[in-house]
Amino acid sequence: MNIRVGIPRSMFYFDYFSLWKRFFECLGAEVIISPRTNKHILNRGVNACVDESCLPVKVFHGHVDYLKDKVDCIFIPKIISTCKREYNCPKHLGLPDMIKHSFSELPCIIDIEVNLRKSDRNLKKSVLNAGSFFEKRKRRIYNAFNEALKQYDDYVKMMTKGIIPLRTFDKNDDMSLLSSIIRKDYNRTILVLGHSYNIYDQFINMGLIKKLKNLGFDIVTAEMVEEKRAREYAAKLPKRMFWTNGQRIIGAAYSLIDEKSISGIIYVSAFGCGLDSVFIDLVERKAKEARIPFTLLTIDEQTGEAGVNTRVEAFTDMLDWRKKDEDNISTLW
Repeated sequence: MNIRVGIPRSMFYFDYFSLWKRFFECLGAEVIISPRTNKHILNRGVNACVDESCLPVKVFHGHVDYLKDKVDCIFIPKIISTCKREYNCPKHLGLPDMIKHSFSELPCIIDIEVNLRKSDRNLKKSVLNAGSFFEKRKRRIYNAFNEALKQYDDYVKMMTKGIIPLRTFDKNDDMSLLSSIIRKDYNRTILVLGHSYNIYDQFINMGLIKKLKNLGFDIVTAEMVEEKRAREYAAKLPKRMFWTNGQRIIGAAYSLIDEKSISGIIYVSAFGCGLDSVFIDLVERKAKEARIPFTLLTIDEQTGEAGVNTRVEAFTDMLDWRKKDEDNISTLW
């Protein structure tokens, strides 16, 4: 009987799911994914998590609560750093410990540490630690990871071509073509900005991307911008950005603003996010200088969809009005 490993459909899922799913399957494990976020999962997370946590962390707790009685182990890595001299969001660093202290009964937690801040030498050790739960032969573990890495590289290339996984593909899900950066008319293209777990979890952002598509707008996200290009623009900041998420979010926004590839920016942020408090200010200032309309959607478990709809419709109406009468509509909303 194959070992059942659970992967919560939250947080790092939207960045690395294709990598780890393929890796575990190559080692003979059965990968179980929690369902898409819904009200029931959110309520489970709110009840299990401390009040001070942000919405994505509470949602993650809800997904773990769903999986804990259905699998043999749950994969919750401690992702400290994925690039040299950089750090990931502090939420990723503390997730395994938070989960262990939030639940009294849990299956085995695969809490490997991924820390590439100084070099990528530790990656080999992390891969071996994760694979040892399912396979003892080192060569087979490394071969499985190399196979998974090839699929992950293809996944990243698809994103830069405008194919973003709204449902983040598994055997029952599809891929959604949202937009293409290479286009002739940018008058109806909106950059939806923020951490991946806020942008691609359609319950957390209340179907924002689908709302914009239904209103006739094309969508661009930070993941559609090649990493090299985003980093080149992020490097222009007065001080070095040492958050990997910041490199991607700010670099992508700056590049699209300078290239006049977008007509507006919607930033989705979880209430109380420390990193976003820095990122939002930097992007908003750049947008103001370039006269690109910018709006912020702050979300938590109390946010109502009616309010989000009103903000989104008002913003898109303003973009349409501004297109007709450029000089009379403010760039900030």
